[in-house]
Amino acid sequence: MKKSLMSLAVAATFGLVTVAANAEEAYQGAWYVIPSVSAMHPDGVLGADGVGPGVSLRLGKELSEHWDVQIGGSHAYADPKSGAGKYEQSLLGIDALYFFSRDSLRPYVLAGIGGANNRIDYSAGKGNHISWAANVGAGVQYLFTENLGVQGELRHVWSEATAGAARSTPGNTYLSLGGIFKFGVPKAVAAAPVVEPTPAPMATPEPAAAPAPAPEACKPTVETITIGAEKLFGFDKYKLNGESKPVLDEVVAKIKAHDDVKLVMVTGHTDRIGKKAYNQKLSERRANAVKDYLVSQGVDASRLQAVGKDGSEPVVDCKGTRGKKLIACLAPNRRVVIEATHEQQVGCNK
Repeated sequence: MKKSLMSLAVAATFGLVTVAANAEEAYQGAWYVIPSVSAMHPDGVLGADGVGPGVSLRLGKELSEHWDVQIGGSHAYADPKSGAGKYEQSLLGIDALYFFSRDSLRPYVLAGIGGANNRIDYSAGKGNHISWAANVGAGVQYLFTENLGVQGELRHVWSEATAGAARSTPGNTYLSLGGIFKFGVPKAVAAAPVVEPTPAPMATPEPAAAPAPAPEACKPTVETITIGAEKLFGFDKYKLNGESKPVLDEVVAKIKAHDDVKLVMVTGHTDRIGKKAYNQKLSERRANAVKDYLVSQGVDASRLQAVGKDGSEPVVDCKGTRGKKLIACLAPNRRVVIEATHEQQVGCNK
């Protein structure tokens, strides 16, 4: 049973790392470090007593909407059940993590491989063995801000240990809690809101001697408000940030001031970085987030529609630009467009 579980952990890690590396080739995720404290419950075959303390340090990278990779090491120890001495385990390895959400609360599962040093120094027997290690686990992250959070995790680690002439394959269980410190999040240039009202058509003048023309049908006027995504969302996020409220409150005031506004179309746009399917989902989520806020502020939901356009309607191209300069250059493409359609125009024939 242990061997089958260990084989599964090794195979899963190789597979998950490969999938994660190819999941979003242009995903601009953050780096982060996690210093942690832990409690180790050693396998009974090791002759250690109860639970021992430990520490760990890991470096992580967000690879895609669902995948992270973490590398790092840990050290823990426990006292023997009888006599003097100590059991110690040091680990170094790489883990692939699958996240079920990128919201503030982020549950995940993991699998990993690496190396272990199991050192047994009991009065009744000694041993020091360096071996492979494999582990599986589950945990949850919670982010207080864009850059700070906590991670709690439960994992089970298999390795080989030697005491005297006997060799065993113990499985130790770790419960850990650590802080998340993110860095390297790309900062895009914010695009200011631009209001682009469509001018009303001019009435056709009547010739002095000609009979009056037939009444002209009223044509709807469309008022367009374009808001840079950085004014509303964090980079690659779809939850409204703290700066979005005053910007959207102005939009709410404009809509409520015009009873003739019959339709408000909210369209989310992304840039071309990343895969089309991911950007489509992100643009739709952003459009719906803005729509939901407008409804929460009293705009009739029946007057609102939300759609996503991914990166298919760019306003800038930025050919020949790469890296952070490309992210900054494409900022105007990351936007939310709000189009308010007025049923009537002042000055047209009814």
